[in-house]
Amino acid sequence: MAMMAAGALRRRWARPGLRLLGLRPASSPSSSAEAGPRGLVYEEHGEPVRVLRLRDLDLPEVGDFGVHVKMLAAPINPSDINMIQGTYATLADLPAVGGNEGVGEVMSTGHNVTSLKTGDLVIPADAGLGTWRTEAVFVAEKLLKLPPDIPLTCAATLSVNPCTAYRMLSDFEVLKPGDSVIQNAANSGVGQAVIQIAAAKGIKTINVVRDRPNLQELVTRLKSLGADHVITEDMLRKPEMKELFKTIPKPVLALNGVGGKSATELLRHLQHKGTMVTYGGMSKQPLTVPVSALIFKDVKLCGFWMTQWKRDHSSNKEKLEGMITDLCKLIRRGQLASPACQEVPLEDYQAALKASMEPYVSAKQILRL
Repeated sequence: MAMMAAGALRRRWARPGLRLLGLRPASSPSSSAEAGPRGLVYEEHGEPVRVLRLRDLDLPEVGDFGVHVKMLAAPINPSDINMIQGTYATLADLPAVGGNEGVGEVMSTGHNVTSLKTGDLVIPADAGLGTWRTEAVFVAEKLLKLPPDIPLTCAATLSVNPCTAYRMLSDFEVLKPGDSVIQNAANSGVGQAVIQIAAAKGIKTINVVRDRPNLQELVTRLKSLGADHVITEDMLRKPEMKELFKTIPKPVLALNGVGGKSATELLRHLQHKGTMVTYGGMSKQPLTVPVSALIFKDVKLCGFWMTQWKRDHSSNKEKLEGMITDLCKLIRRGQLASPACQEVPLEDYQAALKASMEPYVSAKQILRL
């Protein structure tokens, strides 16, 4: 899920079990081995470091269709931060447990659950489950089963960024081996997944990043993932780009996670009748589209939100499961790795939150639960 601008139309949902929660101060870290369910709860919107508290939670009964899940790991994504701040397009009813992504192990199932069994690895099939907790009872239809051989960090980070990359590369243009795609925010979780999935399909990528002190280190890392070209925002605006397009075709697809001037520059390099898909707005600046791009180049502008895609296809779970199967195949072949991660114990959530909000973040924070 990409960051959405403040003031966007917001929807709300009740997270599973929260109406039944008893919120208590969390057990001390020294007794965590014997502690009951705990989670990171916010009772008001605001800066995560200020409003999140580690609390003991009560579990609802599994019932007929519930699944008791022991959460293993959950990342901190920009959209999680925005939800807690109250600026995301979808907000949970309060109090709420933070987190929209993660991986857990099934501990028990309700009498009428046939799709899952004890010991299965599961990830959320939709956003809004509240994954920053040690245990939960979820409705079975809100979970997807994973193969047991998927590495933990890959599993924990699978349901948002790789899925977003997969859909954007599949749904907007018919891409053939040798075609090219241009993207900004190339070092983001989505950007890294785009590089790897495109490389597996024989699609060339032009990857735009912000200049930074460790630029060469970043370029080396992205190229090790399969990036064909890595350039800075400043380079994107220079005449030397003409030389680059002597060695690679102009892109038919542009992926925009930044907005503002960066998005305008992506448009300049699109092929005639190409498509730009916007999935985020990290600059918090609006898109500025030259009239000439629409009239003379006939470019198409689209938006994409993974959460909405999942809800639009909620009655066709096979399509979601097919995508997860394809991504797991890439993981097994070594063609799709998780982004650089730093695993942090749940008790150290404050440090993880601060690290996730630093500029030029190089590692995704993963809460070990």
